[in-house]
Amino acid sequence: MQIRSVAYAKRALFTVATVFFLSSCGGGGSDANSDSGTDTDNDSELLVNAGPDDTVTEGATYSLSAEVTGGDGEYTYNWTASPSLTLTHEDTSSSQASFTAPAVSVATEYTLTVSVNDTSGNADSDFTIITVSPVNIAPVADISVPEWEGLEENYFPGGVEVILDGSASSDEDASDSSDAISEYSWTQTDGTNVIVGEETNLSTLTFTTPILNDEESITFQLEVTDSEGATDTATVTLTVQSKSDTLPVVDAGYSQGVFSGEIIILEGTASTSISEAEPLTYSWGQSNNVSASEYVASEKGGYVSIKAIDDTDALSTFAIAPSVSEYTVVAYTLTVTDAFGNQVEDTINVGVRVMPTPLINDTGFLQQATDNALTQAQQNDWPGQDGQRGADIVEQNGYIEKAGRGKAGFDFTRLNANGDEQDASADTWSCVRDNVTGLVWEVKTDDGGLQDKDYLYSWYSDDTNGGYAGDENGDDTSCSLTSCNTQAYENALNEQGLCGFYDWRMPTHHELFTLMHLGLSDSIAIDEDYFPYTGTVGTDPVWYWTSVPSADGVNSEDAQNAWALDFDSGVDNFLNKSSAARVRLVRAGR
Repeated sequence: MQIRSVAYAKRALFTVATVFFLSSCGGGGSDANSDSGTDTDNDSELLVNAGPDDTVTEGATYSLSAEVTGGDGEYTYNWTASPSLTLTHEDTSSSQASFTAPAVSVATEYTLTVSVNDTSGNADSDFTIITVSPVNIAPVADISVPEWEGLEENYFPGGVEVILDGSASSDEDASDSSDAISEYSWTQTDGTNVIVGEETNLSTLTFTTPILNDEESITFQLEVTDSEGATDTATVTLTVQSKSDTLPVVDAGYSQGVFSGEIIILEGTASTSISEAEPLTYSWGQSNNVSASEYVASEKGGYVSIKAIDDTDALSTFAIAPSVSEYTVVAYTLTVTDAFGNQVEDTINVGVRVMPTPLINDTGFLQQATDNALTQAQQNDWPGQDGQRGADIVEQNGYIEKAGRGKAGFDFTRLNANGDEQDASADTWSCVRDNVTGLVWEVKTDDGGLQDKDYLYSWYSDDTNGGYAGDENGDDTSCSLTSCNTQAYENALNEQGLCGFYDWRMPTHHELFTLMHLGLSDSIAIDEDYFPYTGTVGTDPVWYWTSVPSADGVNSEDAQNAWALDFDSGVDNFLNKSSAARVRLVRAGR
């Protein structure tokens, strides 16, 4: 190193001058020295030179070598580095050492110091600065192009948004692989300019393809720069269809699973990016593995035809699931035609199952709700409602053959005093059989007899009662019996043998609820053609007792309440067993 070399020369001159000065003073000294036989050259000062400063690239092997003068000629060398390096110096009697330049992201200085000792205890040291420079591997630009469904690679319709993605560009020697690229720059090199006003310094480029009379190619270039200033470019060419070849985008909706006679929602979407291609026209079709129309039995006799699809030319419509004898997949296809005559289809598959024999009545509810109203119209925007599923809508669509009659999905048969079936037009009847559940129910009267509609009873049972039998004559009860409670009424009806049966009992909560017709908005919640005198719609609830004690209202572990159903509002609640409520007894069942 230049500066150290000058210092070394000055130090050597100073040593020579000193020796000369001592030789000229004090006579006889030189003779005495020469007589002693001592070699005055070995007494010269020990000096070391670590070598010149230098620059080396990362990964290269660099050799170190020191030069020494003076001393007794037998030296020990020790090399150190700051910052730390792995040095190779196997022989300390040799000035030769080496190291492999480490990987660096920027030019980095390392100070290499050599310390020398001789056998006489003399010591000296010197250093050299070695600069390690990075070897920059250029980045690799990469452009990812999205695929457009139905078109070849790198083909796109006119007037649609496209996003080119350069985020997969990489730099092999980046210190942080997650932040390898410091700059992105997009340019368009060919075709109708589509990037004016777009951000071109992001990892992605977003633009809208041009609307053209003829097909055209447009080319884009991405240049990426790494943190060390190296660059790379990539290009991609896209083909844009002409406006007359650009097809509408069509979606037939979602596949479904339904029972025969239920509603299939056909909610398609269609659009075009070409204004001249409008208006779009629509057509729904059904696969031919089932009949295109159905003939179903009419409640008034004979058969009526129902359309498989309500409005085949509407984008949003519905179909009635066809009658099948086994699980069948039915395809519904939406065909969209634009003003250029282009047609695009999309298909959904609907799994249709045989409607099972119901073991419980549906709710009777056929209305459908929007966000602010109830309506009888099909509501595709609010799918899966009660009014679109279940026995009631299946019956409305004519797919349920009843043993008797009844509103919505209910199926009742009138029984006479002997328990025999009566025609649906009979003026009098004593009991009603529910052909869905198999339960037989008593019918209330308006004759002041045992079953009169105005009688009210407290809840009482000395069997299953939750720890408290109840009240034999509760508040405000009234009846033709000595004790107006549910157990007394049950015993009396069995003694009478209503309809020839002697196993009448209080209904469970579940059983009593099967009679509720929740679709009747302006009358009591039951089919009054079969169950007259149930009650009157008004401000007061029309409570009917169930046989089920309630866990609410427990006093000293005894249930003070029992469950009842309100045939006015359709709700259930627990009442104190002393309360007065109506009773409808039941028997049999599946």
